[in-house]
Amino acid sequence: MDIETKLDAFRCFAEEIVTIEELKGLLETNNHPLAYDGFEPSGLAPIHFGLLRAKNLKRVLSAGIRFNLYLADYFAFLNNKLGGDLEHIRTAGEYFVEIWKACGVDMSKVNVVWASELMDTINYWDRFMKVGKATTIERIKRAVTIMGRKEGENLSAGMLFYPAMQVTDIFQMDIDICQLGMDQRRANILAREIADKYKWKKPVAIHHPLMLGLQGTAAGKDTKKDYEAMAEFKMSKSNPKSAVYMHNTYKEIKEKIGSAYCPERVVEGNPMFNFIKLIIIDSPEDHITIERPEKFGGNIEAAGYGELERLYTAGNIHPLDIKNFVADKLEQQIRPVREHFEKDKRARELYEAVQKYQITR
Repeated sequence: MDIETKLDAFRCFAEEIVTIEELKGLLETNNHPLAYDGFEPSGLAPIHFGLLRAKNLKRVLSAGIRFNLYLADYFAFLNNKLGGDLEHIRTAGEYFVEIWKACGVDMSKVNVVWASELMDTINYWDRFMKVGKATTIERIKRAVTIMGRKEGENLSAGMLFYPAMQVTDIFQMDIDICQLGMDQRRANILAREIADKYKWKKPVAIHHPLMLGLQGTAAGKDTKKDYEAMAEFKMSKSNPKSAVYMHNTYKEIKEKIGSAYCPERVVEGNPMFNFIKLIIIDSPEDHITIERPEKFGGNIEAAGYGELERLYTAGNIHPLDIKNFVADKLEQQIRPVREHFEKDKRARELYEAVQKYQITR
């Protein structure tokens, strides 16, 4: 695979690449660089974990990238997820792996790393102290947004370890590419700055867009270029009202999508268009057909995502048409996952266990 094709495997989903020149240089000198994404095991998997992350990962693996799936059990403990019960958190982590399997990710090409195992050396904590020494408490407090907290929120002392631990992880795993969501940007940029200070390997940071929750964005809130504002409205597995889950039935999907925010003629901040762009179509140039009964005007054809937006903002597509299209396409992608958890005994046991846990934050 040539370098431009490899770059396209990232460019097709990245909202930001820091920097594209560094990524190109890395791919020219390393046939199999190591990337990672990390997750707190903290509850049932919504579509942004199952569908979006799996879709992005398949693209990355196609370019010959090695990948670490980082299960941040100690981070979830510090962040009080699942009541801070480490046994429950680890069960949820095993369940997460089954989700990616069910989404068609070749897990033989993915290295699963647990935070509790990575941290079990004096070398890790030596790096951690160096990271902490290289930054300020004010910078750490600003970076707590990576854990879904707000600046100024009342935090435990342990929570203040979180950003420095996340940065330490990058160097401890010897990561070449940090491939996470835009909400993790502050940790990745801090890692790059610390790499410069200590002359450590400087990771490329590739950030994918965040998936909106079903509530959309607040009226008048401009999130287009403000990832901090966008993070306030992202889909969250700990907020059932914001999320479609990987186990929802077709009826539940229809009900959730039916009640979602979808104003007429408005695309910005509309979760239906966010879902279409990020997980339903593979490319903005994909032809889109919205099936509709003849009595309501028949099928709607759009040559690509851009034309779909233009038709909608012109009032040529009703919100109900878009919602029906999204619900049907989500059902097509979620159904194989439901079936995997119905047929596979171990997967079903993990799902049933996590389903019973109390979601906390």
